[in-house]
This record gives sequence, structure tokens and C-alpha cells, in this order.
Amino acid sequence: MEPSLTPERLRSALQQMMRIRAFEEMAEQLYMRGLVHGTMHLSIGQEASAVGAVLALEPQDYILSTHRGHGHCIAKGADLGRMMAEFMGRETGYCRGRGGSMHIADVDGGNLGANGIVAGGLPIAVGVGLSMQLQSLPRVCLTFFGDGAANEGAFHEALNVAAIWRLPVVFFCENNNYAMSMAVRDAFPTELISQRAAAYNLPGVTVDGNDLHAVYAAAAEAVARARSGHGPTLIEARTYRWRGHSKSDRNLYRTQQEIAEWKERDPITRLRARLIADGVLGAAEADAMLAAVHEEIAAAVAFAEASPEPDPAALEDEVYA
Repeated sequence: MEPSLTPERLRSALQQMMRIRAFEEMAEQLYMRGLVHGTMHLSIGQEASAVGAVLALEPQDYILSTHRGHGHCIAKGADLGRMMAEFMGRETGYCRGRGGSMHIADVDGGNLGANGIVAGGLPIAVGVGLSMQLQSLPRVCLTFFGDGAANEGAFHEALNVAAIWRLPVVFFCENNNYAMSMAVRDAFPTELISQRAAAYNLPGVTVDGNDLHAVYAAAAEAVARARSGHGPTLIEARTYRWRGHSKSDRNLYRTQQEIAEWKERDPITRLRARLIADGVLGAAEADAMLAAVHEEIAAAVAFAEASPEPDPAALEDEVYA
């Protein structure tokens, strides 16, 4: 156990992972009931990736997220009620009900926003990193993106500029094996996405994205490097999304056997078992923790349902172009 991963922090990490799973399962139910409109991209099965990465950050540090960003937002400490209200298009949501699933931001909490554009957050992270460097702020910006984003031009441009200027940025790739329906094995000529870091003279690290300890260790080292002025790191966390790319995905490109095999590597089950085996918590405590999480989710839904819908007269508020 890493020295900074105290029993208290590990218990908190497990509960945060449970929160993400329960929130997304509820969001999916609300979508099926017609209470959430548009679409959503669920990260069920990827919880250790989000929580392990954010666990390495300080409260004053920033993250930038993706269209599959609910877990990142919750891991950074977002209020579940305001998140649920945003999903349901209510005025009390983080973006006053105007952002929805793919564009939640919690600037006060250090979440500079999710982005519906694949790789859209990477150039923004470079700008944030440059701003912090010019102001001599001892902060770090960690930007999440998927394997599909690593084949966008913005990925290469962002890593190049961040490397040249040694910006305090951590590039965190959640490789969940598929960019929509395109398998990673068909989209990359290299075995590891992290190998691309060599082209920019950066450290590149690949970890088991379903192992909280492994994710945290890699992220903590990258964050320390960035904060000390030595520049960015590219981390590839190998994980898997249990659900389809979005709610319209019929999963015709992968087998049920493959999905079942990855469910055997459930990051929440793995961490729970490890903490019980290490004496960090008992089974009854873990069960009580999960029950408390479900109560939080129910309260978040009640808050959202009781919240007002936006006033049509205010439709153009905060529209700048």
C-alpha cells in the first residue's frame, strides 16, 4: 500500500467508485423512463480509472473531461444533486440545465468542463497549463481522453506543445478498447498507446485501469513531475466500458463473452475484496457504504425532480456567439 493511500483514503475511494456506478445506473434508468433526454455515454466498469487519477490531485488542481465524463466529475467532488439536476435539464444544475450529460462543468471544484468533441479537451489543457506556468501557480491540469482521441490531430499537437514548454499537464488516456465501434487493435500500429509519448520525449506509462492502486501510483508520479516543472506525462489506463458507446449503440461489434470476461475484472469488486483482505474495512462496512450511496442517489433524484425547469425567457442567457 502506497504511503499516502491511508486506510481512510482507500475507504473513501471505494465509496466514490460506488457513487459513480450507482449514479450512472440511475441516470440510465431515468433515461429509459424518458426523464433524461438526448443521449449519454456511460463509464460503468471504468470507475477505478477516474477515482485513481483524481486521487493523485490536490483540491486546487484542475481536470478537463470528455463526453464520457460523469465519473471524472464525481471523482472531483461534484454535488450529486446538482449533477442529476443538470441531467434532467433543471435550473439548479451545474450549467443551469443547458449542458446536460456531455458538458457538465464545476469550475469552483476544479472541473473545467466536459467536452462533446473527441480530443477537444487536450488543447484546452495546454492553454490551462500555459496560464498556470505564466502565473507561477503550483497547480496541475489532468486531462482525460479516450483511445479514439489519441488518433486525432489535436492529441499530437497538444502533446508536442506541452512537451516543448514543459507545461504542468498530465495526459490521461482511458483506453477502453473501442472508439465507438473501432477496436484499438485495428486503429493503432503500436501495441501500447503510451508508446506515442516517445515521439515527444515524454514519459509514457501503461497501467491496469481497473486497479485503483496502479492508477493512483502512475498518476501520483506524473502529477509530482508536472508540479515540479519537469513537464507532462502520457498515462494509458487499460479499462473497459460495460455499456455501449452511447444509448443508441446495439453492441454488434463485440461479443457477450468479451463483455462477461471484462466484468470478471470489475474494479469495484476488486478493490472491495482487497480492502477486506488487507483489513482496511469489513464486509458489513462495505455493504453499509453501498446502502448509504444508494440513499445519496435517491436524494439527488428527489432534488432534481423538485427543481424548476429553466425559464424560456432566459434562453439566451450566457450565450456569447
